[in-house]
Amino acid sequence: LPAASGLVEMGAHWIHGPSPENPVFRLATRYGLLGPEAAREENQRAEAGGHPPPPSVTYGSSGRALSPQAVGEAHDLFDTLLASTRAFRGAEELPAASVGQYLRAEIARRVPALGGGEEDARRLQLAVLATCFKLECCISGTHSMDLVALEPFGEYVSLPGLDCTFPGGYSGLPDRMVSALPEGTVLLNKAVRTVRWRGSFREEGDEARDFPVRVECEDGDAFLADHVIVTVPLGFLKEHHQDFFQPPLPERKAEAIRRLGFGTNNKIFLEFERPFWEPQQQLLEAVWEDESPLEEPSADLENNWFKKLVGFVVLQPPEQHGHVLCGFIAGKESEYMETLSDAEVLGTMTRVLRTLTGNPCLPAPRSVLRSRWHSAPYTRGSYSYVAVGSSGDDIDVLAQPLPEDPEDPRPLQLLFAGEATHRTFYSTTHGALLSGWREAERLNQLFEAPSPV
Repeated sequence: LPAASGLVEMGAHWIHGPSPENPVFRLATRYGLLGPEAAREENQRAEAGGHPPPPSVTYGSSGRALSPQAVGEAHDLFDTLLASTRAFRGAEELPAASVGQYLRAEIARRVPALGGGEEDARRLQLAVLATCFKLECCISGTHSMDLVALEPFGEYVSLPGLDCTFPGGYSGLPDRMVSALPEGTVLLNKAVRTVRWRGSFREEGDEARDFPVRVECEDGDAFLADHVIVTVPLGFLKEHHQDFFQPPLPERKAEAIRRLGFGTNNKIFLEFERPFWEPQQQLLEAVWEDESPLEEPSADLENNWFKKLVGFVVLQPPEQHGHVLCGFIAGKESEYMETLSDAEVLGTMTRVLRTLTGNPCLPAPRSVLRSRWHSAPYTRGSYSYVAVGSSGDDIDVLAQPLPEDPEDPRPLQLLFAGEATHRTFYSTTHGALLSGWREAERLNQLFEAPSPV
């Protein structure tokens, strides 16, 4: 989305793990869409674990920059504990049902030793850990890590490579892919109301050929097909699958849709006349010093929603973007933010930044822009996670084409793709891309198969 002097991404932001195994990176490289940094061999080998760059400065709610050493210790502890969740993949006995419960129990065990046993230092470490949980909520696209299942959490795969962005915007990639197709192949702004399958539909005036699928659009148009690949977000399926498909999906697939998690992660962009941060700073982290992951956060969204904000990434380079910060916020607080006016969000963000920097005269941003993924009727959130009560098997069930009977004379009427159908790369753009290729390949195999005599 072009904004101010530059371009901001309302949706996907980074290529996570830009290295040769990542198809988004391979295509972006082939099309020449990346900057010189991304192509450097050492950047492709770096193990970033799917996280943004480390904070350049961490501000506390008392209005000061916090000690990098204290912050670093808390981050290291959290990263170590998070990495230890991988040990529970396939485990019979689990210490907890969710990632959040497990992490909190481990932190509680270590409380006496935190901050070298000194009370103020311990409190500060707990406050930084609370921010780590919020960041993890953004990465997982969930309201709380208590909703994310522990056992399958380690199935998610992080590719190597320092996360990078598209200098010309992520949309350059689909634009290049579409430009190779014949004119008129892609129709946009054609909202679909119903996908009818298991039918026998004919074009008017053509009695010779019938089709098993009819896609009906909200504007009254309809398309007949032998095969349809459905890539709508899981959030939309959760709300509409009963009416969207006629006949309804088999119970097993409906159950998988219900069980899997789908949450909200939003961005708040703030544009400034001039920066109040240092040129080398990449991330301004926010810590509310009275918080602890061992205490329940306030349920009062109206007065506390902004405390879920993790902090702000500085959009680079300023020559291209101007002076823009991008805040990240997940969960119910993020959904509440969507209901506020731009003026309310801008006013609150100004207050938050004045509090964190300890500068009551900090100039207000000159403009605000934010995503609203929960309110968007065809997404209803951001991306999927494996929720407590679900497993990677639900992802595979969601990905299974219909009809279920492989011997059906009209096979592969409905195929399913999208990030929520990729068992190890869910929530990513590369997972979405690979899932689409997977279903296209399924159809290729069908077309190449010798027809039964």
